[in-house]
Amino acid sequence: FRRVLFRSYEVFCLEEGASATEEQKNLGEEYDSYDTYADYMAVFHQNKIVGTYRIIDRDAAEKMGGFYTEREFNLSKIKKVKGNIAEMSRACVKADYRENGLVMRLLWAGLCEYVVKRKISILFGVPSFVGINPAQSAQALSYLYYNCLSPYHLRATVMKENLDPGSDPRMTQMNILPRVFVDEAEAKKQMTPLIKGYLRLGATFGRGVFIDKGFGTYDVFVLVQTKNVDKTYQKHFTGSENAFDELGVKEGPLHILGKIIISPITGTAKLIKNFAELFMREDADDIEYIAKEEESDKDEQ
Repeated sequence: FRRVLFRSYEVFCLEEGASATEEQKNLGEEYDSYDTYADYMAVFHQNKIVGTYRIIDRDAAEKMGGFYTEREFNLSKIKKVKGNIAEMSRACVKADYRENGLVMRLLWAGLCEYVVKRKISILFGVPSFVGINPAQSAQALSYLYYNCLSPYHLRATVMKENLDPGSDPRMTQMNILPRVFVDEAEAKKQMTPLIKGYLRLGATFGRGVFIDKGFGTYDVFVLVQTKNVDKTYQKHFTGSENAFDELGVKEGPLHILGKIIISPITGTAKLIKNFAELFMREDADDIEYIAKEEESDKDEQ
């Protein structure tokens, strides 16, 4: 286990510049209180750990008082899902093993086995971009906002109140560029290999960017509904393209009723929000947000 912590320290602290305590520096290990009940996956080559993943499922999170991700994003909607959910974190690969993506694929193979064994319906986490200025990834973040947001009933939102003092809350916005200026090819160039991999799996993303000055990163929220993982990947990693069929998330009747009633309505964002508050209280802010975005698009035209 300490070799796992060393690999995390090497990647996150020495390579990416994350802050570390004096004790962590002396030990050469990166750790936090969430390691106590977490499960770790590791890929070995010649008796050395070359890749790791940390997994915290619902039972482990309850023992620790919550998920690590809740420091940055509101998970209230996701935690209401029946069945098991799990957080992915501390994904790292030794620098000289990143070129062909083999280590990451092996980690995903282990993750798929974990999903089946623990009956995980939702995987989520916070993949990072190195730096503390999201504008450096304006194309990538704007692309995710316009094309890949999670459905309302599962959408995590950034917790601006947890930003470091002095951070500008406006920097948490993902739609840095107007839709018309977003170029998919440029956006993909700005994305990390991990985020592009999640997209290939069929992932969606939460709303907002969290700036983590301690780690020297800005983070987005990724969500994978395991039933919706691309069939090719399901077959590749498990041997069956229907391996996750029984792990779907069902929408509650209140959400369905709300969508039926709201869908034909046209008018102001305020009117739509009133309906949302009546039928889909958890989604009211999302609907207002999107309505404002649509109005701004019309203004630009």
